[in-house]
Amino acid sequence: MPFIDTKISVPVPDGKKEAIKARLGELVSLLHKSEAYLMVGIEDDYDLWFAGKKLEKGAYVAVSLFGSASPADYEKMTAAICALLEQELDIPGAAVYVTYHPVADWGWNGGNF
Repeated sequence: MPFIDTKISVPVPDGKKEAIKARLGELVSLLHKSEAYLMVGIEDDYDLWFAGKKLEKGAYVAVSLFGSASPADYEKMTAAICALLEQELDIPGAAVYVTYHPVADWGWNGGNF
C-alpha cells in the first residue's frame, strides 16, 4: 500500500508524467512493495525553496508505505528516485528531498489492513 507523492518545481508534460509514474512502479519493488497497490501523485510547477533560494529545478518526494523497510532499502530508493528525476527532468540530486513515512494503519476499499 505505498503512496509516492511528488512535488516538482518545473512543468512536466503528460508523457514525462507517465514515464515517471511507470518507473516509480518498478522502483517500489526496492521497498518490497508491488505496483499493484501503488498510488502516485505528481504535482508539477510547484514552488520550492531550498536554503532560502527558490529552486528553478527541484523536487520533494514523500514515500508513504504500509509497514516499513530497512534503512538500506530506503537508501537504494532515494538513489533511484534521484537518478530518475535527473534522467527525466534534469533535476540534480542535490535539489531533491525524499522522505519516508511508514504507516501502521492503512485504509482502502472501506476497510483497514
